[in-house]
Amino acid sequence: MAGPTASGDGAAQAPAPRYAWYVLGILFVVYVLNFVDRQVISILAEDIKRDLNLKDEDLGFLYGTAFGVFYALFGIPLGRLADSWHRVRLMTVGLALWSTMTALSGFSRTGGQLAAARIGVGIGEATASPAAYSLISDYFPKRLRATALSIYSAGLYVGGGVSLFIGGLIVQGWNRTYPDGGPFGLVGWQAAFLAVGIPGLVVALWVATIREPIRGLVEGLPEPDKHPAPFRAFFQELLTIIPPLTLIGAARGGTRALLINLTGLAAVVAVVAFLIGIGEPKPQWLAIGIGVYAVFSWACALKRRDPATFALIVGTPAFLCTVVAYGLNSFLSYAASFWAAPYVLRTLGETPARAGLLLGSSGALAGFLGLTIGGIVADRLRRTDPAGRLIVVIFGATVPIPFLIGAFTASSVWVFYPCLFLSGLTASGALGSAAATTQDLVLPRMRGTATATFFIGTTLMGLAMGPYLAGRISTLSGSLSVGMLSLLAIMPVTLTCAIAAYRLVPAAEASREARARAAGEPI
Repeated sequence: MAGPTASGDGAAQAPAPRYAWYVLGILFVVYVLNFVDRQVISILAEDIKRDLNLKDEDLGFLYGTAFGVFYALFGIPLGRLADSWHRVRLMTVGLALWSTMTALSGFSRTGGQLAAARIGVGIGEATASPAAYSLISDYFPKRLRATALSIYSAGLYVGGGVSLFIGGLIVQGWNRTYPDGGPFGLVGWQAAFLAVGIPGLVVALWVATIREPIRGLVEGLPEPDKHPAPFRAFFQELLTIIPPLTLIGAARGGTRALLINLTGLAAVVAVVAFLIGIGEPKPQWLAIGIGVYAVFSWACALKRRDPATFALIVGTPAFLCTVVAYGLNSFLSYAASFWAAPYVLRTLGETPARAGLLLGSSGALAGFLGLTIGGIVADRLRRTDPAGRLIVVIFGATVPIPFLIGAFTASSVWVFYPCLFLSGLTASGALGSAAATTQDLVLPRMRGTATATFFIGTTLMGLAMGPYLAGRISTLSGSLSVGMLSLLAIMPVTLTCAIAAYRLVPAAEASREARARAAGEPI
């Protein structure tokens, strides 16, 4: 697609603001579906646990690790594809894939089959945010970017809320109507997976109608030329991150690169072997080991192949501190969002339909308000303070703690629901602020990769570890409350990283172009 240069003509031909908001509306719907399909397993967890004979740690693995590791792993090459290919097409294909895999979850008869389906959902959903973040950053100017990203990100909480409401309603109604199994022998939780998966195939057709904007035009750095071979670059990226293909990718970089890769692999294998040796569950730590080694391999390869992108992402402490700060924030948030439904069903005696309604509606409202308000506040703070958005991240890391403690020690639903609402409201504003910060620290062509890197924090640190560790400690202690509250031990690290990011971001953003040029970027 030919496009204008960074001139007044370019600004005149930029997408109209009304169409930009229309696109944001579609992307918001996509993200709602993203989290409906991801989160619905929470309200179904007790039925799945009973029917498939699972433990709490198994549920945490299914919800977090099986999904999260492969979401993170494929997010990196798919992020690179979003940087070089048609982002709208990528999102369309991804939405169709994860919707299909969600529907197929409804035919699972074993924990292994459900885990395989969850892996497929994770791979499909890995297309969404790299493409969406990049599109939003090209449709909205920097002054509105945190607001737009926060509105998009609110789909996380709306989708999570809708999934709990729909899932609870379906599972309770289906099991009442078909106590011995309905059509095709499906029980309530299986029917719920089918009901939330199929609509995504229709929305994928709507997504395909979005116009692809010119990269960087809104910042006066247009990139009108198409990448000559986006899929060749994508498959080359797979060689850097999919074990054991990573060894081939490393060997292409020379003997030194291969030795560094093997050293990293040996270290990961040693740690995983130790954890399994002391009795930790093999699937969890094998999956985490694969994820950690894959990310290490990718980072080493990125440094060789694209030193400018490496310098602005992996080589920038401000970027890494922002990712870790929000990743550890999501460590608690993901655990709370998953285990809230089992806690209220198991400990407080709620019914699935009522739990789904109250958890879903309050979670959606808290998340939407928190993200939207947080984004607006973050953009206003940034006007007078280059690192102002990080104040919202610090707020989101500390203020929710007493409410979280109140929720998971509650003996009454009338204490639990308000505390959980306030916890979600005060925690959720950090996402848009952290995401916008990472986008500001990189060049336009690097945004998809930056987004994928950002989501490594929310998956490997947050999604793949938080729900599982809460479930594992719950299994060992016999108390879901103990399992959840034990995660608070991570908060000093979260706060330290958030404060470090606040101090480092202004200088990192101011030196962005200079550091990119120093690393070989032709700008």
